[in-house]
Amino acid sequence: MELGESNFLSLHDSARLNGVKFANETLPRDRFIMSNGLRYHYLDWGNVDNPIIVLLHGFAQTCHSWDFVSLGLCDRFRVLALDLRGHGDTQWAPDADYSYNAILEDLHCVVETLGIRKFALMGNSLGGRIAILYAAESPELVEGLVSVDAAPEHLTTGSARVRRFAEQVDMLPSLEDFVDRVHMYNNRRSVEQVRSSLIHNVKKLQNGKWTWKYDVKMRSSGFNYWQEPDLPDRLWQAVEKVECLSMLVRGGSSNVVSASVAEEMGRRMADCRVVTVQNAGHLVVGDSPADFQSVVEPFFNDLF
Repeated sequence: MELGESNFLSLHDSARLNGVKFANETLPRDRFIMSNGLRYHYLDWGNVDNPIIVLLHGFAQTCHSWDFVSLGLCDRFRVLALDLRGHGDTQWAPDADYSYNAILEDLHCVVETLGIRKFALMGNSLGGRIAILYAAESPELVEGLVSVDAAPEHLTTGSARVRRFAEQVDMLPSLEDFVDRVHMYNNRRSVEQVRSSLIHNVKKLQNGKWTWKYDVKMRSSGFNYWQEPDLPDRLWQAVEKVECLSMLVRGGSSNVVSASVAEEMGRRMADCRVVTVQNAGHLVVGDSPADFQSVVEPFFNDLF
């Protein structure tokens, strides 16, 4: 089934329907750089002279998962949304190394390559954990940190559900088949919103079928980089080293980050606000974009 343009909402129309506030109908600039041996893709939103916010998406997502919040922020900030290695339009790792250490090293290299000196950092899920580790290692660079439904300890229920979703058959006859699958997995979003965002996360193959844009190796049952045994301890140690103003945004219906772990993280970080977005699950950014915007924009406005 081929889809015409009429089947897709524009970013700006979709943002309006979801209650996202924005000043102008801005679109990002697609950028590519070579860093840490990989060709990295990122979206560059806003004026280059504005304060910088760097965004890191979650597992199996892309830089476009931040489009709503980037649209709302880009009139006051320069927003750089990265495609992590093996995701979106960033090169896949030749050695299939998608460990935390590899992604963290990438971030250090990308920041150095872009010549960024001071910035705020926000990450969702996997990206949030990487953001915590980076902020602990580079306090002289990170002025503010937002972790979105990401903490040192994740509930096995939610993590296992993500793995089961990723390990399903990954080639389907049409984009609409992926839309149906994603909407069944997370029905907090309308079919129209799913369709218009999913186009950035799938691609059409030469045989006419569709598949995900992230590395197939991450979808295999043997993929286990994120079960590193010392990771929770390492992340708790990083939490206690973070010096900047920070915030943890948790989805009220999250099956990945528990309320008790969120509270503990708030106690153990030097200056951390813990906020719950009630009408959201693990993927807070897309589940409740207007509520998420109302939480993070004041944080960045106060920070800069």
